[in-house]
Amino acid sequence: MIRAATANAPLSIGSIELPNPVLLAPMAGITDAPFRRMAHRFGAGLVISEMVASEAFASGHSETVLRAEGAGAGIHAVQLAGNQPGPMAEAARLCEAAGAAIIDINMGCPAKRVTTGLAGSALLRDLDLATRIIAAVVGAVRVPVTLKTRLGWDDSALVAPELARRAEAIGVGLVTIHGRTRCQFYTGRADWTAIRVVKDAVGVPLIANGDLVRAEDATAMLAQSGADGVMIGRGAQGRPWFPGQVASYLRSGAVPPDPSLDLQRDVLLELYEGWLSHYGRELGIRTARKHIGWALEAAAETAGRTPEAARDWRKRLLTLDQPEQVRAGIRAAFEDMSWRAAA
Repeated sequence: MIRAATANAPLSIGSIELPNPVLLAPMAGITDAPFRRMAHRFGAGLVISEMVASEAFASGHSETVLRAEGAGAGIHAVQLAGNQPGPMAEAARLCEAAGAAIIDINMGCPAKRVTTGLAGSALLRDLDLATRIIAAVVGAVRVPVTLKTRLGWDDSALVAPELARRAEAIGVGLVTIHGRTRCQFYTGRADWTAIRVVKDAVGVPLIANGDLVRAEDATAMLAQSGADGVMIGRGAQGRPWFPGQVASYLRSGAVPPDPSLDLQRDVLLELYEGWLSHYGRELGIRTARKHIGWALEAAAETAGRTPEAARDWRKRLLTLDQPEQVRAGIRAAFEDMSWRAAA
């Protein structure tokens, strides 16, 4: 039994009830286990792994297996990508055996390296293959299966309603729609109104995704799309607390303040240790750099500083390759932000 949510009610998929209908999007190279754990702690309703290549996962590829890790991040949801029913089904079985409570199928990634392999949003050009993949995954596991996709390959083929209908008929329990076509990539604005056409085509809960960067945006997104919940992607970069802020806003109508600069500093330092532990020292240092940059931008905004302040500190911090120097630099950057904010 699947129960759709309103903005003020939880969202249920089978026996799994989410605390709120605000989801953190799977983002390759960004929503790794340390980041997802932090977003969960701050109140995201569900956090989903970064995209996991099904064949590489099934073969035990170490870096791919690491992407599917979910310990400490609440309900364990893994997103799989691939272009063949067999490997997708096998990867789904392995993920379930490793503790995944939800399997999400990626049919929306626009990256050329993915679509060239006929995966991600390339499947919007072959609905019969997409249908076989969905059926294979649903048939392989006992846990709920969800689907994330886009409006279509381009404006001439907006096939998301048909794909969503097929997915629901097979047994998919929730559909997420990014309000762009593949050919748009991330340009222009996400079309929240176009998502409503997909919502009207299915009875399962639908999540709207694309361009939610302020908590107040969630109201318009839900109204225009008719969706049962929202998914946040780039709006959470450097701000793992943002999905939780949106959830609080939808409950109360009031936008919570950003965490204090001291708390933002402590969050970043904890995440930094998490990346070093998760990836190992060398890869962890490199992985953390983009997150540090985004976190500094968020801190500058909280402090009322100009973007140049964040850019100056980024130049200093992102060239460091010794963890103790990075930690000291983070503390110095936030001390500078705090002093300037108080001045």
